[in-house]
Amino acid sequence: MSYRIVFIGAGNLATRLSLEFKKKGYHIEQVYSRSQKSANQLAIKLRSHYTTTPWKILPDADIYFVALKDSAFEEVLPHAAIGNRLLVHCSGSMPLSSLKKYSKNTGVFYPLQTFSKTIPVKFDQIPVFIEANTKDNEERLLELAGKISDRVSVMDSESRLCLHVAAVFACNFVNHLYTIASEILKKKNIPFEVLQPLILETAKKIHNSDPALVQTGPAVRFDRNVISTHLNALDSFPEFRELYANLSDLIFNYHKSR
Repeated sequence: MSYRIVFIGAGNLATRLSLEFKKKGYHIEQVYSRSQKSANQLAIKLRSHYTTTPWKILPDADIYFVALKDSAFEEVLPHAAIGNRLLVHCSGSMPLSSLKKYSKNTGVFYPLQTFSKTIPVKFDQIPVFIEANTKDNEERLLELAGKISDRVSVMDSESRLCLHVAAVFACNFVNHLYTIASEILKKKNIPFEVLQPLILETAKKIHNSDPALVQTGPAVRFDRNVISTHLNALDSFPEFRELYANLSDLIFNYHKSR
């Protein structure tokens, strides 16, 4: 079935998801963003219209995808005259019920991946989690998700929140640890690239193993001499030093209790 779609948001997720829908033959009628530059750039790629004014969001599309930061919902949705069209958010942390004051037809379309505007992803490999307030709406979203992904599941809001928290640990926090590692290496003009084989091998191990079973390093065995040496080496990075000590304690205590 062909749907007329509006994207409320033009950031990383909105960009990748809308372009994927376009590739699958769906027409994106309009893009909304507070930023004219972002809205215009995405609309050009989609061959679509755009607006930066909430009350000028088209009132007669079939499905509205909301890909805004959670705090922006109240700034935009009360002004969008969409009646009871299907309104769908893409947030991992917001419950389905957060949309009920804006429409009688609501859903969630949550792709579990990190997105960047300029980096294409293979959507067929990305898990997509669906929730809706009626069976009919659920079927519509399952149909849409099935067009772009081979890994589609129905998941309730409470479970999705748990998944989102886990994803922050596995992705966002890990990426910041890469940033810290890069800052430490810069002190001695060592390129970050030397860590890439280690990073890839670590990620490869968890494809077939419980992460806890492949934990290595001085913290898991609580090698006091190595840990002390590392802490001394981090004297010029006091915030990283504290994080190193806390993570080492956390790793050791976790494995000691298993």
